[in-house]
Amino acid sequence: MKYALHETLEVQEMAAFRTVNLTKSNIMVLLVSDPELKDILRQEVQQSVEAVQELKEIMKKAEQQEMMT
Repeated sequence: MKYALHETLEVQEMAAFRTVNLTKSNIMVLLVSDPELKDILRQEVQQSVEAVQELKEIMKKAEQQEMMT
């Protein structure tokens, strides 16, 4: 399946958003004192890491497909 340009750009935008979210959550973990909130933020960090990795794979596939054409 070949990705359209707008789809590739959308994935890049989502990756950028999740990366910013990951950075913010990582910083907030250091600043908050409430243990429950820390756990929530740590979960968000883990989910963001997984999402960014998945989005990177999609972008990699899109790049490979583009090189084939």
